[in-house]
Order: sequence, then C-alpha cells, then structure tokens
Amino acid sequence: MRALTISAHGGPEQIEYRDDLPMPELRATTDVRIRMHAAALNHLDLFLLRGLPGVTITPPWILGADGTGVVEAVGDAVHSVAIGDTVVINPGISDRTCAYCLAGEQPLCPRFGLLGEHMPGTMAEYVVIPATNVLRIPATIDVAHAAAFTLATLTAYRMLVTRARLEPGERVLIWGIGGGVAIACLQIAKLIGAHVTVTSSSDAKLAHARALGADDTINHHDIDVGREMRARTDKKGVNVVVDSVGEATWSQSLGALGRGGRLVTCGGTSGPMVTTDVRKLFWNQWSILGSTMGNDAEFAAVVAMLAAGQLAPPIDRVFPLSEGRAAFERLDAGAQFGKLVVSIT
Repeated sequence: MRALTISAHGGPEQIEYRDDLPMPELRATTDVRIRMHAAALNHLDLFLLRGLPGVTITPPWILGADGTGVVEAVGDAVHSVAIGDTVVINPGISDRTCAYCLAGEQPLCPRFGLLGEHMPGTMAEYVVIPATNVLRIPATIDVAHAAAFTLATLTAYRMLVTRARLEPGERVLIWGIGGGVAIACLQIAKLIGAHVTVTSSSDAKLAHARALGADDTINHHDIDVGREMRARTDKKGVNVVVDSVGEATWSQSLGALGRGGRLVTCGGTSGPMVTTDVRKLFWNQWSILGSTMGNDAEFAAVVAMLAAGQLAPPIDRVFPLSEGRAAFERLDAGAQFGKLVVSIT
C-alpha cells in the first residue's frame, strides 16, 4: 500500500512516500475500509510533524486527517453505508460508550482522538475507520472539495453555530484568513447573514477574502486590531471574534468585543498562554468559548450543505501523493489561500 509517512518528528524533510505498507484490515464488525481518492492538509498535520506533547507515533506513521473515497469493505454490523458508496470522513474518533457520546457530544469523549494525530491517518490508499465516522455523498461532488471539507468546516460550524450562536445581522471578526477554518468561518457566517471582517498580513489574501464575500478587511501588520475594530464600529465593537491564534492576538480580540460579545477559539498557533483582565470580562459580560471539531449531528448538517452545493472549500493546489512533501512545504511557508489536497488515486 502507498502512503505518506513519517518515522521521526521534525520538518517536511521527515516526510517519506512509501509503497510497501500492508493493507489495513477490519478490526471490528462496525468498521469500514475506504479506498481513498484524496486527502487534505490541515495545520494539525504540521503540529503532528513537529511533535505534540503527549502524542506518540509508531513508525511508519501515516499522516492526514481529512479525506474522501469509496467504501471497499464493511463489517457485518454496518448498515449505514454499503460497498461502492462515495463517502467523506469525520476524523474525530470517540469511544461511543461514554456519557458524553451517549448524549450526542462525541468531541467531549475522554477518549476522543483524531486521525493522523492519535491514530494512523488518511494519506494512504486504504483507511479503516468506524462506520459512524463516514457519511455518503453524491459521487458527482468534486474530489478535491470533498477531501478538504470535513475538519475545517465541521470545526467552523460548531464554533459559530453551536458555541457562539451567531445571528443574522451580527458583526464577526475572523483572524488570519487564508487557512481552512478561517475560510469556512467566513463562508458559514455569510450564509447566516452576518457582517464579516477578516484579517491577514497579506493584501493578496485579503483580496481573495473579499471575493469570497468578506464585508471588510484589515491588514493586521503593525496595527492594533481591537482599536481598529472599535473605531470602525463607533466604539460598539463586534458581537463575535474567531481567534485560533492565541497569545499574539488575544488582547486585541478582547479589545474588539462589544458588550455581551463572544470570543470563540479552537486553537493557539502563536502560543497557549493568554492573559485576560477579569474586570473587563465581567463588566462587559463577555463569553469566552472553547470549541473542538463537532458531533454527529453537526457532521450530518455540514455534509448536507456540501451535498446541496451550499459549502465548498476553495482549493489552493492539488499534489500527487508521491509529491506530498511539497504540499507540506507550501503549508509550512503559509503561502496557501484555501486547502492543499493530496491526490491518491
């Protein structure tokens, strides 16, 4: 079996294209085996490549969380999909038995893990996963769009719809447009009917964002975005801030929030430790919300939007599996706008 792997942490130089790995077998009657058509990169893949605290890999470790393909084998207890179905993969794996899972909140499962991070990933010819983690899609959907869809879109949907409860007409600020989650947040916020401001240090990325529907843009290089947003809103601030940057942007994000505002975060790419003036927090009655991936209902909701043509991630570039290292190098350089996809078939 062909796959994109690493045997040690480091930079893109650690990535190996292999063609000698064994085909994975079904482990349970609830498993399916997917013949992969394409997979896609996320910043999670870079973090895993460099090494994450508490995460141990077993060489050769298969990279990738997102992907699409065709069901090639099913366990005896699988009835939700059949051999020959085209599917997309939800990379969040839960135990399905804990109180959170039984309540429909799979991302809160104490054993929750992600493909490519806690278990071998999707950048391979075949992947075996629980049937609960795949949903059928029309075979006519563009392969690159399907491959790049789930992780970023599911994350964005939970952040804005479930956690922040964004409403039509509200103002939202999204940091760092260009990455998958930020772009999905822009698309979902516009579908809701919100007024969207996005930031980037790249004028070219801001131009791309305006083409996707952004109402306002800020080049955040050498500017206090919090003060700028308050100036642009007659000191009212915004209703929702999407911040996955962390240390470098936290104080500016809070500065941009209006009274009763909600800050929602799914990461801290610049660092995990942030400082909050608790007096401003309680006086302005802000809500600070964490969010990770999504549950089964949210997965079904976003896949229905994909099938209906309402949501599709912009694709930056598609690489063959054998040139997957180049895709990681492009992501590492921050040169992309949209998703980077690896074609497998």
